[in-house]
Amino acid sequence: MKRIIKLPTLIRWMLWTGFILLILFTLMRWGLYLFFNKQGNSLGELSKTFFLGLRFDLRTISIVLLIMLVIGSFRWLHPFVGQRGKRFWTIFLYIVVFLFLFLFVVDFAHYAYLVQRLNASVLNYLEDAGISLNMVWQSYPVIRLILGLAVSTWMVMWFIRRAWRRVNNRPERVTQRTRVISFIITFLVLGFFIFGRFNQYPLRWSDAFALGNDYKANLALNPFESFFNTLKFRNKYDEKKVKALYPVIAQYYNLPATDSVLNYERMVAPRAGGITSKPNIVLVICESFSAYKSSMWGNPLNTTPFFDSMSRNGLFFDRCFTPTYGTARGVWATITGTPDVEVPKTASRNPGAVDQHSIINDFAGYEKLYFLGGSASWANIRGLLTNNIIDLKLYEGEDFKSPTVDVWGISDKNLFLESNKVLAEQSKPFFAVIQTADNHRPYTIPQEDQATFKKVNVPLDSLQKYGFESLEELNAFRYTDFSYRTFIEAARKEKYFTNTIFVFIGDHGIPGNAGTMFPQAWTEQRLTSMHVPLLFYSPALIAPRRSSMISSQVDVLPTIAGLSNISYTNTTLGKDLLDSTTRPFAFIFDPDNNMSGVVKGDYFFRHQPKSGKDELFSITTNTLPGKDSLSEAAGRDMKQLTEALHETAKYLLLNNKKKH
Repeated sequence: MKRIIKLPTLIRWMLWTGFILLILFTLMRWGLYLFFNKQGNSLGELSKTFFLGLRFDLRTISIVLLIMLVIGSFRWLHPFVGQRGKRFWTIFLYIVVFLFLFLFVVDFAHYAYLVQRLNASVLNYLEDAGISLNMVWQSYPVIRLILGLAVSTWMVMWFIRRAWRRVNNRPERVTQRTRVISFIITFLVLGFFIFGRFNQYPLRWSDAFALGNDYKANLALNPFESFFNTLKFRNKYDEKKVKALYPVIAQYYNLPATDSVLNYERMVAPRAGGITSKPNIVLVICESFSAYKSSMWGNPLNTTPFFDSMSRNGLFFDRCFTPTYGTARGVWATITGTPDVEVPKTASRNPGAVDQHSIINDFAGYEKLYFLGGSASWANIRGLLTNNIIDLKLYEGEDFKSPTVDVWGISDKNLFLESNKVLAEQSKPFFAVIQTADNHRPYTIPQEDQATFKKVNVPLDSLQKYGFESLEELNAFRYTDFSYRTFIEAARKEKYFTNTIFVFIGDHGIPGNAGTMFPQAWTEQRLTSMHVPLLFYSPALIAPRRSSMISSQVDVLPTIAGLSNISYTNTTLGKDLLDSTTRPFAFIFDPDNNMSGVVKGDYFFRHQPKSGKDELFSITTNTLPGKDSLSEAAGRDMKQLTEALHETAKYLLLNNKKKH
């Protein structure tokens, strides 16, 4: 007598299919480990790597099973009701298994050649398909590989078809209620495996790069994670164009004037005037710190009086620009020195760009710390930080005692205070980054601070006249200043304060009407969305000075390194603002409209590739540049510099790898 199973036949077959596919994926990962393990890692050291790999595999397999569950639930395509459903799922699974095996084979070849998991860059070979196919034919045993794929597909499908027969031979006795409950539970379980974790953010490819090194990351990933996550990031730089424009870059960055080798590396020795006391560094990346909304440029609402007082007692650059708009892009530019010109997504979300050199690593003997009130899974920032900053100690919202106040985690005030406690305990010099978030919707002012921090009430017409949309935005901006004051007052009481350089840079500005506070171009050409304060503050170490030198977010780390009297390697587009040979300018990129430009001298040049239109604007007056020789010469020079910076940035996003 046949045993009765109280579980629908479809779900039983799905479980068997999932188990068989999981064995296949696991064998492929073991194959990668056995054939390519050149890192000397023991199995014990790789336990977390294999477990993370299992989660990635379960995600990929669960997508297939979810398709089977949903479509197979329709009676006319049910695999155990009629021949039509059986034939459909047999063909479907043959295709799926073949594709899985095909991608694994290509992935192995790709890893053997480039020591990288399969990614979408392989599609670039289709542009020279004939040459690429000939290379493959001459380099690999193509016929044997095809036969091996066919045999392997048949073998895997033999197990899946055997599982179908096993399930079919054991009838079900399932009520409609049980069938519905089974469907819901299976759907939720598969959904969980696809999401990947109990958290606000799903499992992401960048979690692999939090394991500590590239080998572990590559071992944890599977070709489906690496390929499909890079599919939308086919950053197509033109190497011929990059080489042709190299001499333009060379003259601005003191590089050898040659286009034969694309080498942007500069070994920078300590310069005269550096601080020799091995100062601590606290770099604060300030959320939405828009210049025209603040007090340093005379906004009548006096939103940031404390920061204004610091700027008068520090080295303050009042014409600093971020390369583009957006927090993820701002963090990227600050940490790497390369403008994020990735479209439509951001570079931090591109697995192909996760390997980046950062000057932070040149601070030898320093503790490296990063403080964030929420989660570093946001925008895959975790991959950028943990994969590229050696021995980084990353502190996130869950690591702090303070309560979460909104989607962005703990309040900025508590982030500063908790960071200060950690910094005060350091026995070695440190390089710390603190990333704020409160100056952002939903503009939360914590209940615990509402007695100390006093909200203001300003008429709507005054708000709009001076750059704000609502009282909530205004008070959140003021609360940021309150948080800065709380931090500095707490830090003054600690021993580390005297020998510390505090650096404040906005992650981006906010587009809006700067009114009469700035010339028209700042509003009409959206310079307000990139214009931010840049302050180097250390009362005992840095003499107060306000500079109107044009500067950029990518200049932050080279300038910190120059101030700190260290030798460092610069490989990207940042420059030391205090180096007397520096030629100041700021690159601007608008990802929404794919426009790029340069702020240099008294002008802002902008190029629109879709229309081919070039525009030149004055940033000091409301007068449009005329057709005089000065403006024409400036336009030609800035157009060439814009193109060189944009093409070089695209190249460096994928070719600024850290030293291994």
